[in-house]
Amino acid sequence: MSDENDDSEADFEAEQQNARELLDDDSITAFYLGVVRDGETADTTFAQTADDPEQEGLQALSLLATHVQIVANEADVDPATVAGDAATLAGQMEELTPEELADDESAD
Repeated sequence: MSDENDDSEADFEAEQQNARELLDDDSITAFYLGVVRDGETADTTFAQTADDPEQEGLQALSLLATHVQIVANEADVDPATVAGDAATLAGQMEELTPEELADDESAD
């Protein structure tokens, strides 16, 4: 069992080093980062640079599309399903207070 744990730790460290190297690249124009602790999303952030608002919007849309595709691949579902669920969730997030959202999360 420890060999499997050692392998997953080595894989994680390799991915972490790769991410650090990517972030050192001056040609990056946008990124999305999620931090997970103990299986729970702890924080996410998004950053981008652009020369004009139209380019900035296209970059944001491209980043969102990439994220939807990644989630769809991981869940083995159609990207349209993920996008629809995300849109529904986004609408509900506007309606829920932080307390209600925490109550919903603890109920699951």
